[in-house]
Amino acid sequence: MGKWDILRGPAEDGADKRSEEQQGIAQPALEVIRGQGTEISLPTDFENVIVCRDILRILEGRRSVRQYSEQSLSLVELSFLLWCTQGTKKIVGRSKKAAFKTVPSAGARHPLECYVAVQRVEGLEPGLYHYRSLSHQLEKVYEVDNFPQRLAEAAYDQEYVGTAPVTLIWTAIPERTYWRYPDQAEKYVLLDAGHVCENLYLSCGMIGCGTCAIGHYRQQKADELVGVDGEEELVIYMAPVGKKKEEEVKA
Repeated sequence: MGKWDILRGPAEDGADKRSEEQQGIAQPALEVIRGQGTEISLPTDFENVIVCRDILRILEGRRSVRQYSEQSLSLVELSFLLWCTQGTKKIVGRSKKAAFKTVPSAGARHPLECYVAVQRVEGLEPGLYHYRSLSHQLEKVYEVDNFPQRLAEAAYDQEYVGTAPVTLIWTAIPERTYWRYPDQAEKYVLLDAGHVCENLYLSCGMIGCGTCAIGHYRQQKADELVGVDGEEELVIYMAPVGKKKEEEVKA
């Protein structure tokens, strides 16, 4: 195997693997369920939280923000960010189902799940939540002792990751993509993570928030914090979110 084979296109010699889909194997579930039985329906009226609709202005001002004000996010603001990054517009298909979301995904496989580490969100208790994108709901996974410290430690001691009002943590379930694309699943999963996080940057710009993509983290500690096995489901990306400080806004 070459050094960069993960980035190459499929083989051209006709030796591609037969996918699980082609073998008639049932597709993986479109989403996981992690909560304790109590779902929190999220608001869908975002008009009052959007402060900028000018995409050129948002792109010109796009940059990573690592310092946030002490202000809490509202539940509507969090809902907006979750909808923009992984919201489901519709489910299609009968025997083979696919989700059409606000982000692109190879073959509409959408291998990512979103967990929300909540510190300061109006109406939510601190803890770890899971975003149920198919129904646009949150479910609480559990409360975490010493949450800020453990989260920062997982991110190689980047303190702002643990103290931000919200940190989105994306996990990957590679089997969803592998089911259709066995030769390029790894590549497509990584591309999908980029789609999701860029949407977060843009949607943060629309509501006066800042974020910073985090790809440098301790894999085992991150997986343990979220409560995934690191094999069938593993942390792949994270991003803290908060209101920009006043000096950030003026700049």
